[in-house]
Amino acid sequence: MKVGEIFCKTALNRTRIPGYRYCLNPYLGCAHGCRYCYADTTLRFSGHPARWGEFVAAKVNFAEVLRRQLGRKGDPAGRILLGTVTDAYQPAEAEYALTRACLEALIEVWPGAEVDVLTKSELVVRDADLWRRLRHSSVGFTVTTVRDDVAAVLEPGASPPWARIRAAARLRAAGVPVWAFVAPLLPGLTDAPGALEELVAVLRSAGVREILVDALNPYPAAVERLREAYARQLRWATGHLERYLADRRGYLRGLPERLARLEHRYGCRVAFC
Repeated sequence: MKVGEIFCKTALNRTRIPGYRYCLNPYLGCAHGCRYCYADTTLRFSGHPARWGEFVAAKVNFAEVLRRQLGRKGDPAGRILLGTVTDAYQPAEAEYALTRACLEALIEVWPGAEVDVLTKSELVVRDADLWRRLRHSSVGFTVTTVRDDVAAVLEPGASPPWARIRAAARLRAAGVPVWAFVAPLLPGLTDAPGALEELVAVLRSAGVREILVDALNPYPAAVERLREAYARQLRWATGHLERYLADRRGYLRGLPERLARLEHRYGCRVAFC
């Protein structure tokens, strides 16, 4: 994994993601190397020569730029999502602490800021003290499976699923609102008989009260990576992947009703995006 340093001109940027007005991405690239990720589309605009998942660039002046922008904008209007095309708590954060510096800047300049983060890393627990101070904020964990062996194939650089689930429980116990994002729903894996039920049960036992589920985005490069991973190490689920790609709408038919039953059974919100 190549980790470099760059400088940025802006930190707080507008986003079109529903429910959010701004986004913060303190790193370019991501070390998690998730096979289904379609964030590598950003490389078209970055000019970076390396392949997605093989490099990380820390925006070393990110917090300084953010403070300047915050000082000019006055009170915040709209929620901020931390990490839209990168994971703000990927391994490089342990060294650079850019995400922590962002939270400190927000607390100092915009104490009423509404901030959410979505991560696959247990490192977020390090900043529980700051997340508690951001009273209108929350921490989301992407969890696609409870099987660490499957995650090791599809999310090789991320914290194992059980580490994320334990991190969610620790943050919940510390008074930080937590939620989960089951995305993407992995054909033949997350949606296998009993698998989604087990995942919801485990998340609920960790204190998660809101679970959002999303389907796989069949972005061509991601599909190519997934097909290769399924063929090599997840052969039993290959047929499900191909059926999904051939008829997404038909494959997902009945999923909302399945989620509704889980919501009723476990007493938490389980919704399809």
